[in-house]
Amino acid sequence: MTQSGGAAGARKPVAFGDMRGWIEALRGVGELREIDAEVDWDVELGTIYRMAQGKGDRPAFLFKNIKDYNGADARCREIFVGGQGAYSRLAMMFGLPRDTPVRDLVWICRTIFNERIPPVTVDTGPVKENVIAGDDIDLLSFPVPKWNRLDGGRYVLTYAGCVTKDPDTGLHNVGIYRGMVGGRDTIPVLMWRAQHWGGHFTKYEARGEKMPVAFVLGWEPSLGFTAGAPVPRDISEYDVMGAIRGAPVELVPCETVPLMVPASAEIVIEGWIDPDPATFTEEGPYAEFTGYYATERTPKHTAKVTCITHRDDPIFRGTVEGALSYSYAENAIMSSVQRSATAWNALERAGVPGVTDVFGMPIHAGVNMAVQIRQTYRGQAKQVAAALWGDSSSHVRYKHVIVVDDDIDIHDYAAIDWALAWRVNAGEGDIVIFPATWGAGLDPSVRRRDADVHLFGTGKWHRVLIDATINLDYPPERDGSRYPPTVEPMEEDKQAALARWSALGLDDLR
Repeated sequence: MTQSGGAAGARKPVAFGDMRGWIEALRGVGELREIDAEVDWDVELGTIYRMAQGKGDRPAFLFKNIKDYNGADARCREIFVGGQGAYSRLAMMFGLPRDTPVRDLVWICRTIFNERIPPVTVDTGPVKENVIAGDDIDLLSFPVPKWNRLDGGRYVLTYAGCVTKDPDTGLHNVGIYRGMVGGRDTIPVLMWRAQHWGGHFTKYEARGEKMPVAFVLGWEPSLGFTAGAPVPRDISEYDVMGAIRGAPVELVPCETVPLMVPASAEIVIEGWIDPDPATFTEEGPYAEFTGYYATERTPKHTAKVTCITHRDDPIFRGTVEGALSYSYAENAIMSSVQRSATAWNALERAGVPGVTDVFGMPIHAGVNMAVQIRQTYRGQAKQVAAALWGDSSSHVRYKHVIVVDDDIDIHDYAAIDWALAWRVNAGEGDIVIFPATWGAGLDPSVRRRDADVHLFGTGKWHRVLIDATINLDYPPERDGSRYPPTVEPMEEDKQAALARWSALGLDDLR
């Protein structure tokens, strides 16, 4: 196994300026599909996008003719989706060639979360071109889709950067959380105490104060990527965005809340979340990242909108959640890189030696994690699992950890499955269960009561390690090997066969 990492030297950071600059860059390399035909915001748009987004190999989409929002007096006419739905576009965001291997994207991501370029404050920007306040506020003056047939309403927050700040330190956080249009000026949101903004909210609640919040819809790709990543709590996502783009993020103050937002964003929704349960409004169901609906419809924390600022002719930014076998959501693609990089860093911090590759597949957004190691001592796989499960990034990831030897390609499910079949013996301690730990409350395999995040602050997982490495407890044979050789042809035999490949008419199968 050769170590990736050469991409770091090839990286040329790019500051696209805003979402329009990003869209133009995608248009220039053929990574954008523009839809001029009228599309209904009510289920049709989300259905078309989910069916068309593919498995990380399809373009982004700009819907330019939205039913009920295509008149001359429409405040917003276009919807952009899929900007980070392909590895090639993640490479573009990082300033790398579009054909950069996924392993190299993980390697870059391992270091980028530790780099910082602090933001700068500017007096104003395009997002201030229009300011809506008071009775003029109407969330549905924007083409907010009903993304899925069984959704409980129209979800305005699917890919918005949700900005809050720690009331003790003043440090800004940007996360991605779901939020539904509850009324003209209300957005019920899904908030857990174990989440970053949930931690902020708990501090405001203890003070008896409302929490200020701002939702940023549409900016450079680094915003959505970083907001959806497990950036350490003592680092502002704005600093990491600056590192990704190689230039500081330009921020402007909000109009009605004490928060800072990107000056060239498309739309910013400002408001306050009250800790009083009497202000909660119903939210859900919603088609979640698990690939299942979160079916509950319950009272949730609700943002009371106090102002909306937006550019002239703003472009709405949203997405669908949840991966299917033929359709990977943007979150799935991004998480496979982010969460793999974060897991690798956790293993390095814990001092686990011999780690040669880490990857969580996009189909489950990196919930399961495969770790490839160069095994040198007994119990090394258990050390891997212990390090991952003890790290703060394990909140909604690392449910199942699979550890394999360095001859197994963890980017290939068939290779992992082969290792599971022939290197796992449950009776020899290769299956380890770590019971009753924190986990994803959205996981449909969790009992309903254990998934009550309002009661417990998080869900409950029984985590599993599958040690699919060659068992070092087995005594070696006379040649020093503990396992028989695989059926892989000898290298000299392969080279001899390849020398005759053209004569055999097999060049198309090389």
